[in-house]
Amino acid sequence: MRKIYTQWLERLTVGLLLLTIANVFIDVWLRYGFNNSSIALQEMEWHVFSSMFLLGIAYTLQTDAHVRVDIFYAKFTAKKQAIINLIGFVIFILPISLLISYYGIDFAYSAYAINEQSGDPGGLTHRFVIKSVIPLSFILVIISGGLFAKDNVEVLKQ
Repeated sequence: MRKIYTQWLERLTVGLLLLTIANVFIDVWLRYGFNNSSIALQEMEWHVFSSMFLLGIAYTLQTDAHVRVDIFYAKFTAKKQAIINLIGFVIFILPISLLISYYGIDFAYSAYAINEQSGDPGGLTHRFVIKSVIPLSFILVIISGGLFAKDNVEVLKQ
């Protein structure tokens, strides 16, 4: 099950990366090749990039590829590393992820309720879609963090 979850996150993130590259390419091609520009395309760039970044957080945590200060950590035993990882999950990852998820759901729902749209003419409609990615990504971070914590508990049991 975990492998499917990790592969799903990886494919989603890579797909969003490819979509971002294609979107930027089309936008630049239209702007400089045909002297034509689309506000919707420009807004889509930051929507897709933001989604890729937010959903990539859970993937990097799941694959233990996240950034940490390795000056001391790399020299610790596996059990000390597991303790640090568990403390970091409980003190940092879990509380902020719960807060962002909780308030992010209301944030996205408010955008849906008022049918929030871009303020620019020709911009994107349905702003709630991008705002929904915020709580979704942190719910996925909680799931990934739980799996990460489970791995570290297993290390401590050895």
